[in-house]
Amino acid sequence: MAHAQIKSFVILSLGLLFFLVLWLYIHDDWKGAKPLPRPLQRQPRNQSYRIAINTQTLRSPEASPAPAMNDPGLGAEEWDRIQRTLHWGGPDHQVTTATMSTSPDISTFIINDFKDTYHVGDELHVTIVAKDFTGAPKRYGGDFFQAKVYSDKLKASVFGEVLDHQNGTYLARFTLPWAGEASVAVRMIHSSEAVLVLKQHQNTDPDRIYFYGFFVGKNPQGARVVESVECNVKWDGLVLSTQRNCCCEYQDARTRLTWQCRKPRSLPCDALVDHSAGGYRNRMTAPEKAVMNSKYVDRWLKGDARLLRVNPSIATIVSASNATIGVTVREACKPGLPTPLPAGFYLMDVWTSFVCGARHFTAIDTAKCLKDKHIYIMGDSTSRQWFDFLIQTVPTLKRMNLHTSAQAGPLLAVDTQNNIDLHWRSHGLPLRTTKTSMSALHYVSNEIDDMVGGPHAVIVFNMWAHFTNYPLTFFAYNVFLIRRAVVALLRRAPGTKVVIKTANTGYKDIFGSDWFSMQLDRILREAFRDVEVYILDVWQMTACHYSRDNIHPPPVVIKNEIDILLSFMCPQ
Repeated sequence: MAHAQIKSFVILSLGLLFFLVLWLYIHDDWKGAKPLPRPLQRQPRNQSYRIAINTQTLRSPEASPAPAMNDPGLGAEEWDRIQRTLHWGGPDHQVTTATMSTSPDISTFIINDFKDTYHVGDELHVTIVAKDFTGAPKRYGGDFFQAKVYSDKLKASVFGEVLDHQNGTYLARFTLPWAGEASVAVRMIHSSEAVLVLKQHQNTDPDRIYFYGFFVGKNPQGARVVESVECNVKWDGLVLSTQRNCCCEYQDARTRLTWQCRKPRSLPCDALVDHSAGGYRNRMTAPEKAVMNSKYVDRWLKGDARLLRVNPSIATIVSASNATIGVTVREACKPGLPTPLPAGFYLMDVWTSFVCGARHFTAIDTAKCLKDKHIYIMGDSTSRQWFDFLIQTVPTLKRMNLHTSAQAGPLLAVDTQNNIDLHWRSHGLPLRTTKTSMSALHYVSNEIDDMVGGPHAVIVFNMWAHFTNYPLTFFAYNVFLIRRAVVALLRRAPGTKVVIKTANTGYKDIFGSDWFSMQLDRILREAFRDVEVYILDVWQMTACHYSRDNIHPPPVVIKNEIDILLSFMCPQ
């Protein structure tokens, strides 16, 4: 009798346990969140296009399939919307010679409906006409142009929006924001044919940048052994070898991102200690190299050189260094504000924001704003420029020697007098860096998950430069992991301030072109479109400045970027 009772009790208990698990699953309370989505699927190699001479047709790849990802990851509908923002036109017929690509020396532009005088706030339209190397007008779009209105005398400039008519002509639109003289400048970053080369290698050549992993151990005689092997991201279509058991794999438990290294000759997989940049592989064909020739990349067009004369607007004006600018009352810098075109302009090297009422901070103002703040900056070397700039600006901020890699971090500066602690660390793998400990490389989403947050915490991050050679799906997966972490942080600590630093201009080659960076930037902006964060646009600030494009902008640009950051932290 006792045996039958025990048996009935066990059956009843198992039944209750089953219904409990089922209830938790239905109500999404199992471990507090839905499971992470699977990695997105890449397009097979045989569906891509080729730049071919005399033999093949140049065509665009089909759109990447919608990934099977559920919120708070990346849903199919959201991925479709992102792909629409990434749409880019291009050649629609056979390319038989590289001379059919767009020539920056022959293409030109003209100011539409030129007037003797303009007023601050007027809109200016400029038509760009693309021509190939034979002088024939192009009949399709896809060229990557950037345009600006500028004044060398006033150290002034403003970014212009370029619209592709898909017929070889383009419209550049500007707002004239300062009074005085101004000129128009247009440059071709890449021809439409070069953009297709970039697309090809983004989809089928993600290991053109590779890394090294350093394994450390002892041989049977007890001597120290160090072996270095090639490593890279593991993603659909990116494999180090087709041989079975070729590689060591390291999957992060929370992000489910996997890093892979070739197996060392004698040491076990768990002997991986350090990481570093490896090298570059240029697999472009001769025709591809022809259209990507540096002589035709990032070139200013010869066009309408007529000088614009801009008078003050009828609205209230303010004097500024012999020039006058229209004054518009803008709201305080806060989360969720959209980024207009233009987002602002330079005058006497000072950026005036059209996003919000950004202030300009002295060293004393900067120290006051940072007081009693805990600032966590994560990203690449362009966000590390912010860390370095703040230390140089605030004398009481003292850098601590944590005996870590300067390129990977973590780095720390403190001001005990004003209760400031300033942190920087890299965004983790993939990261091109000098030799550094694997244990120092943390994913941004994991770091945010582990943060307490609160009204004294400021989180700043950026991601782009180290992701340009990978499929867009890989970057999107990383971004949506971060979005999920940010949403959770703001839910548990709503007073936390979160700032996203966008991409800046700089690279122009097959390994990191501005066209790649622009795509990643669009994905990031779209992912955080409805999240209460501040997206700090530095793309326009670097694209229109007179300094030569550099992946690391000069101090004058960094100062203006920091002013906007501080305006968000301290709007009053």
